[in-house]
Amino acid sequence: MAMFCRQRSGLISVLLVFLLATFASYGLAQNDTRGHTQFVNSGSEAAQQDFLDGLLMLHSFQYEDARELFLAAQQIDPDFVMAYWGEAMTHNYPLWFDEPQVDAAVAALAKLGESTADQLAKAPTERERAYLAAVQKLFGAGERQSRDVAYLAAMQQLAEDYPEDLDAALFLALAHLGASHGGRDVAIYMQAAAIAEEVFARNPRHPGAAHYLIHSYDDPIHAPLGLRAARIYADLAPSASHAQHMPSHIFYALGMWQEATQSNIDAYVSDSDRSAERGIALSTHGYHAIWWLLYSQLQEGLTADALDTLEQAERHFTSEESTSLSREIIVFMHTHYAIETGDWHHAFDTPGIDWIGLEGRSLAAHSYVRAGAALEDGDINGAKEILDGLEDALSNDDVGSQIMQLELEAMIQLKEGNGAAAMVSMERATALEESMPLYFGPPWPIKPSHELYGEMLLELGRPVEAAAQFSEGLARLPGRALSLTGLARAEQDGGQ
Repeated sequence: MAMFCRQRSGLISVLLVFLLATFASYGLAQNDTRGHTQFVNSGSEAAQQDFLDGLLMLHSFQYEDARELFLAAQQIDPDFVMAYWGEAMTHNYPLWFDEPQVDAAVAALAKLGESTADQLAKAPTERERAYLAAVQKLFGAGERQSRDVAYLAAMQQLAEDYPEDLDAALFLALAHLGASHGGRDVAIYMQAAAIAEEVFARNPRHPGAAHYLIHSYDDPIHAPLGLRAARIYADLAPSASHAQHMPSHIFYALGMWQEATQSNIDAYVSDSDRSAERGIALSTHGYHAIWWLLYSQLQEGLTADALDTLEQAERHFTSEESTSLSREIIVFMHTHYAIETGDWHHAFDTPGIDWIGLEGRSLAAHSYVRAGAALEDGDINGAKEILDGLEDALSNDDVGSQIMQLELEAMIQLKEGNGAAAMVSMERATALEESMPLYFGPPWPIKPSHELYGEMLLELGRPVEAAAQFSEGLARLPGRALSLTGLARAEQDGGQ
């Protein structure tokens, strides 16, 4: 790959050899619970283990744990420049919806000096100055997108200047993924994959290599390429809940529900044990895992297990400090249970959640089930009132919510006997869903539009068209139980 063959000047090679010789006892992390890497640095020998463990946990997105370790390294060696770089990096979430915590990152770097120049002057080597300069761009002035692009360019240069630094290559791969800003630009994702593949070949025990490969490949088209990393990652870093969870990204994309279930059981247990040991609430990782666990159990037909999982999540929610994210996950779990089981009257009764005061995607999910229950009872006017309220409450900046409103509109139209209008609404819904990037994880919209379209076509006695819709849906979300059932019925009714 070009990144590893450009700018291999003799001077850089000599400098790297010198660094490796100078810090031969520093920078090697071989942790059987977090993974393996080698990161030459100028910190003291006593601070190496904490720093390198923090680096490994950073690659696994265990941000809180990584931050604690970087802070411990700073306590041991207050002049350890890269420990402050690491702390700042724990405040960036390139693949999550969370905004980076710019103020906290800037405060971490400010421990080195008030100005960026003062901070850079503390770095003993050119390579460490390059790392600091890159993170300064990441948390500098401007909008997030422009900062991410500037950081990507800086990491590109750093990786080219130090081709033996596998961590630099992996942070470059992650910077590529982060620059997509929530979309799935295939070209960007394949750039990241190409870098991570080369690192994976050179160090198959590096958690970042396996992690970023999974993120690069977690769609139904590319998922087979990610199976190797998925099989390895959980064993590489068993102390990281996120490492236990990540293989399920590939398993979901391939409809491998048993494997996905086990992956998220392991991830949930890991985070639950961590919270119990520390006397703290279940983290984002734990809620994320238990949500994905419920969905895969439902796809396996393990309805009773799924209900137990929902109740377990509710126990965490009601007994620990809750957040807006944990509340949304509980709402989604209730909604998945109702839709996948067909129990439209499933009780949304988690204590601590104001079901009247929901907003955004949570409101869309809850309203969808309430309207479905009204239609099942023959209360068309009640369903219309719910839909009207949803349309008034949402700003329609979320495509998934728009699709669910169109689906409700179609369901009402079909119930009124206006099949032609319902089909028009569903055409609009499926077109909108096809405009979205291929989604990973539990689907959004929660009821896939092609699946609902197929079910409506079956109801109208059009099995051949229904089969086509189910097939389209399965191409986007392989292995969905309701789509597979619908396709089998459509093919039987259509004589195929």
